[in-house]
Amino acid sequence: MKILVINPGSTSTKIAVFEDEKQVFKLSISHSLEELAQYKSIIDQFEFRKQLVLNELKNNNIELNFNAIIGRGGLTKPLEGGVYEVNELMKEDIRTSTHSHACDLGCIIASDIAKEIPGCRSFIADPVVVDELNDMARISGSPLLQRVSIWHALNQKAIARRFAQDQGKRYEDLNLIVCHLGGGISVAAHDHGRAVDVNNALDGEGPMAPERAGTLPAADLVRLCFSGKFNEKEILSRISGKESGLSAHLGTNDMREVENRVNEGDEKAKKIVDAMIYHVAKSIAAQGAVFCGKVDAIIITGGIAHWKYIVDELTKRVSYFAPVHVYPGEDELEALALNALAVLRGEREAKEYK
Repeated sequence: MKILVINPGSTSTKIAVFEDEKQVFKLSISHSLEELAQYKSIIDQFEFRKQLVLNELKNNNIELNFNAIIGRGGLTKPLEGGVYEVNELMKEDIRTSTHSHACDLGCIIASDIAKEIPGCRSFIADPVVVDELNDMARISGSPLLQRVSIWHALNQKAIARRFAQDQGKRYEDLNLIVCHLGGGISVAAHDHGRAVDVNNALDGEGPMAPERAGTLPAADLVRLCFSGKFNEKEILSRISGKESGLSAHLGTNDMREVENRVNEGDEKAKKIVDAMIYHVAKSIAAQGAVFCGKVDAIIITGGIAHWKYIVDELTKRVSYFAPVHVYPGEDELEALALNALAVLRGEREAKEYK
């Protein structure tokens, strides 16, 4: 089975070609800020990014004879986890969504290229809007505001399945707490294959992260909104973006730079990193309550999991109630390819977006 994977990001489009489980080609196409600035919206970048993908495939003598093309899932309506066949309704919901992210382009590019290839199918898998919350998790302290699920579903579920396989068990038979450490941080309670509770890792909930403020003092935030100092866009940038989280405190979102500063004795950098660790640990421990403490394992993953100091400090704080396993980094391209391959082999069924 030959599979093309497309993962659009803020300043790059990553592509890969797999033959069954084997990755035979991988490339990250960079987009300068000047190139992207000519487009009014992310959706307007569709033709530009699609053509770059096609050009790179041609330049590397890769023929368009794929069995499937799978793109990164975007900000559609809430979905159960799984693999979804791209259809017109999905693409329309992407185009009209109130949220916007480069990942929205994944399904549209995949579908458009697949249409030109006889017998080729187009998919997404475990998008960031996967919603498997239990009823209690949805309720906040205000009937006007419901908790929502926006998180690193693709990597979390892929790593949870890998851990289960490593243990000779099934993901669907375990209680797991998975913590993804990246530009945003999501901590989810996986109850026998369903993420029944997780923080909104995009819009202001959970622990502080490199580019997320996390949960903020609500009344103080309201007062800040009405202070006249900031407009709506500026306030939102202080909740999610380079004006929030570690980036706001330390002036950078590059965790390699932050690590170097800590190692060189920068006391402020260490204090802020330690605060992040503290709040991440609290979030992990809080998910233990979802399972009444009966947790099979805590899994730490994501790019920041390469930093041994952070992993060691987190482990000190949470290993008292479950063993900690570390899977540093993320391989979203492989995760997407394996999801598509499972459908093509009949091991999993593609769901209908409706």
